[in-house]
Amino acid sequence: MRAAILRKPGPLRTNPLVIEDVPTPIPAKGEALLKVLACGVCRTDLHIATGELPQKQPSLIQGHQIVAEVLESPSSEFPTGSRVGVSWVGGTDGTCRFCASGRENICDNPTFTGYTHNGGFAEYTTARTDFLLPIPPNLSDTAAAPLLCAGIIGFRALRVAEVRKGQRVGLFGFGSSAQLMIRVLQSWDCRVYVSTRDAAHQATARQLGAEWVGEATDSPPVALDAAITFAPSGDVVIAALRSIAKGGIVAINAIHLDRIPQFDYDTLLWGERQLRSVANMTRQDGRDFLRVAEEINLTPPVQTFPLDQINQAMLAILDDTTNGSAVVLPR
Repeated sequence: MRAAILRKPGPLRTNPLVIEDVPTPIPAKGEALLKVLACGVCRTDLHIATGELPQKQPSLIQGHQIVAEVLESPSSEFPTGSRVGVSWVGGTDGTCRFCASGRENICDNPTFTGYTHNGGFAEYTTARTDFLLPIPPNLSDTAAAPLLCAGIIGFRALRVAEVRKGQRVGLFGFGSSAQLMIRVLQSWDCRVYVSTRDAAHQATARQLGAEWVGEATDSPPVALDAAITFAPSGDVVIAALRSIAKGGIVAINAIHLDRIPQFDYDTLLWGERQLRSVANMTRQDGRDFLRVAEEINLTPPVQTFPLDQINQAMLAILDDTTNGSAVVLPR
């Protein structure tokens, strides 16, 4: 099969992924063999390809927003011919104290698709059947792919921020995940306020019906009940804290932050304001979000790339030149 192989991480403009012919994978016990139909490109893929996340395997197939057809499966829930999704968390140990308490997203021994286990930038892949997600029939392959990470992790961020119907919610940063979440929030009758530095993202926020749009660290004209930050910037976190009312919650939806600036407790955190981080997602998050996506007909704009243009797809994400989410088609 053809696959994009990462052996030596490096700058994206050096084209670190190489298209090669490799053997079709053989599923292990409890795994399904999948024919990849589409695979979204995520910013985490960029962090892996450039080495910002430490290399875990000498040879890796990336990609963790996989829509696929089941070719072989030991699962009665996902028999041959099923259309399924595979997301970032590809497996957990099921025995650690976090798994035992329903917090598998922070499992001590997780498997990550396209990072510690080969992913979907290939014609075929394998995945644990107990971590497959059912894809709603009304979603096309290309529309479903971006939902499997940007969508699910954004949805978890809403849960971490304890967003409820009818609230005032701030989105700080307005990339693909935030653009999906504004639709979810509007379906919950929430009023959405967007702060983002990118002029194109500001225009998109207005087009999608945000109540107010400002610069990256601007505060909305009203106090927010909750806020989610999508930019890896400590300054943005402080802006979000400054914008929430007493009792409000800020959820940080970023893998890392450049820094946390010194801030004044009395004015920014006192009053039972809360600051929380978002880490990965659970299978239940995935199932619940895909159900919501089906109900509200959430079909994000996408730009497709053939597999042999995977490096160009990553550069398009880096340079923010895609018309929607980037999705790789292996055929």
